[in-house]
Amino acid sequence: MRGRFWSGFLAATLALCGAAAVLPVVNRATEGIPPKLAALEARYQKAATLQATFLERYSENGKQVRVEAGTAYFLRPGKMRWEYEQPEKSLFLVDGKYVWFYAPADHTATRMPAKKSEDWRTPIAFLTTGMKLSRLCSNVEPAQDAKPEGAGNALYRCTLWGAGNERGERQQTVLLEVTPQNDLAGIVVPQGAGMQIEFEFKNWQWNPALPKTMFTFEPPPTAVIVNGVLPEAPGMRQ
Repeated sequence: MRGRFWSGFLAATLALCGAAAVLPVVNRATEGIPPKLAALEARYQKAATLQATFLERYSENGKQVRVEAGTAYFLRPGKMRWEYEQPEKSLFLVDGKYVWFYAPADHTATRMPAKKSEDWRTPIAFLTTGMKLSRLCSNVEPAQDAKPEGAGNALYRCTLWGAGNERGERQQTVLLEVTPQNDLAGIVVPQGAGMQIEFEFKNWQWNPALPKTMFTFEPPPTAVIVNGVLPEAPGMRQ
């Protein structure tokens, strides 16, 4: 089971962040982006650091099968730290050079070069890279066939650039949920085979004092370092 979830997580992040590689040369900074999302984008891009609590849900065929929670930290440019607290402690970190996943219970730290892992940039790349939503989404429209989790929130469907091909495969889409205060409340990434990954964010902090050492990983002396593709989603051990 964990392999399927990990594949879904990779596909989600790769689709969102790797899409920029096939964008047209023309700069379309705000074209086609609803005013509310443009306001959200502008607000977040003013911050050098960000912090939020998160809930990460995995579901299959409409049934929730895994929930993880913790705190996420973001530092421009391109660094982030996800501290998983529940159901077990683990760490996912991008330091600008490497992507790390550390599981204290396993005494194992897995890493791979960040430049070879565009898929690890997070489903909300504009938080750390300055990438605009118009460079992630070829089309954005209200998701009228879906209901937001929070009362008063707005829900939008983003069709990803390059997520589809000439053979008529279904284009990849994600849902973005925004609060009345223009906070990012969540992102839903539908996957194939009835799978879905959902991120819920709360308690956003703008420009918290985060030491740069938070985005540097120092493996404990007892940890075994494994190079290569990260084997499993954070916390997805059985």
